[in-house]
Amino acid sequence: MSNTSLAPLPSSDRTDITARLRDALLGASFSADGLLDLLGAPAYAALARSETVPALRATRGDSPLETLVRLFLLQQPVPHARVAGVLPVEDCLEGGWLTRVGGDEVAAAVDVRPYGGPGGEDWFIVSDLGCAVGGAGGIGSRAEGVVLGVGGASTTLAGITVREPVASALDLGTGSGIQALHAAQHATRVSATDLNPRALHITALTLALSGAPAADLREGSLFEPVADETFDLIVSNPPFVISPGARLTYRDAGMVGDDLCRTLVQEAGDRLNEGGYAQFLANWQHVEGEDWQDRLRSWVPRGCDAWIVQREVQDVTQYAELWLRDAGDHHGDPVEYQARYDAWLDEFEARKVKAVGFGWITLRRLGPDRLGAGGSGAELPSVVLEEWPHSVEQPLGDTVRAHFERVDYLRAHDDAALLAGHFRLAGEIVQEQVGLPGAEDPEHVVLRQHRGMRRATKVDTVGAGFAGVCDGTLSAGHILDAIAQLVGEDPVLLRDRTPAQIRLLVEQGFIEPATR
Repeated sequence: MSNTSLAPLPSSDRTDITARLRDALLGASFSADGLLDLLGAPAYAALARSETVPALRATRGDSPLETLVRLFLLQQPVPHARVAGVLPVEDCLEGGWLTRVGGDEVAAAVDVRPYGGPGGEDWFIVSDLGCAVGGAGGIGSRAEGVVLGVGGASTTLAGITVREPVASALDLGTGSGIQALHAAQHATRVSATDLNPRALHITALTLALSGAPAADLREGSLFEPVADETFDLIVSNPPFVISPGARLTYRDAGMVGDDLCRTLVQEAGDRLNEGGYAQFLANWQHVEGEDWQDRLRSWVPRGCDAWIVQREVQDVTQYAELWLRDAGDHHGDPVEYQARYDAWLDEFEARKVKAVGFGWITLRRLGPDRLGAGGSGAELPSVVLEEWPHSVEQPLGDTVRAHFERVDYLRAHDDAALLAGHFRLAGEIVQEQVGLPGAEDPEHVVLRQHRGMRRATKVDTVGAGFAGVCDGTLSAGHILDAIAQLVGEDPVLLRDRTPAQIRLLVEQGFIEPATR
């Protein structure tokens, strides 16, 4: 792998220098909150789009924070004397965080970007210069081994990850180390792997500069570096891009089609401890004559529950343009751009791919305590696939965990047990009645969530009435008996036909079992 056009990285062994640099950054309020206060919301948001002009305009002064923003975020040379008033500049030069340029100026060797942790932690994400985020301007470097910082995919994965205390976690394809940094807050031991040794070096810098424990760093592809180990949590934002060649290590796996994602998912089952979660971002092909759900269902390993959410679908032209822009090809030679565009479309045409899906995949390894009566893990998996392009409320980690808890409950309760159960309405559910103005009865009733997945589901009057009185006091059967008496319906028939609707309301999180 060629890294000849990439700058040398700071030393990962001089933890003393890294600690002094961290103290100096925090002392100057070089944090997510500090940046927002200095730059204002528009300029701060523009930085996340790789647009630097608003931030340049907002840092024309000489305060310590303005100096750090120009140095590390905007990658502008700054006079040595000015930096010396903010940082231990000679230490930073010795440790490789800064380099000398010109006669009396210094420049950053890497991008250092403040990142606010979920508990208010002040973290710092290290990446290659100009590569903190991608966006319409491209990644800032076409070197094969370039390491990006935190983009939308990274924050999405961090947001959907189940956060609970675990003994061991694996960040597969760690990149700049953001997932390992999150995992270090609730995992006793964190392992991080990457095919790119530069990414492992940068992950070590990210963890150290953020004040987090060091991770066990392993070089290699997929699960090869941890072939004999199992984990309680596996997370991966892998190089999932379906491309005609391996140009950029962080995004192109060099495998055919969506084989990288398929292999990752299929092999994850054997790497999970019982009850453990594996959570991935992925792309998958929509092939002519094939249902995408059937394709993804075949990926799920035996003995695992799965929840797969397709968030977006792009036709092959949109998809090719997205990743050509990501690499900055649209700014280059038009003839070369056209040739690369053709190569992408040739590849898709050869495999009869008409579109590409983007989404999340969560696996949970089944164990004896997760099973319904009379079953085994191999016989009773729950594999839920859905298309959900609508807005959600991040973070979703608790929502993901609750999904699998509801799966456990429904798997263990037949219709009779369901009717004997007690339920309560979940938080922040509203009811909407839809119909013509002045009509005596609504055409239909919709229950809508204002949290988590923000689902909406249509229910009949019985379902709406049932959900409305669920407060954990009465069993489901007794509630239906009362409704039957109210509407003049046979209670036996109502009990027979309603469990399916109750099961759906539980499955989608509108009502939840009440502990009595």
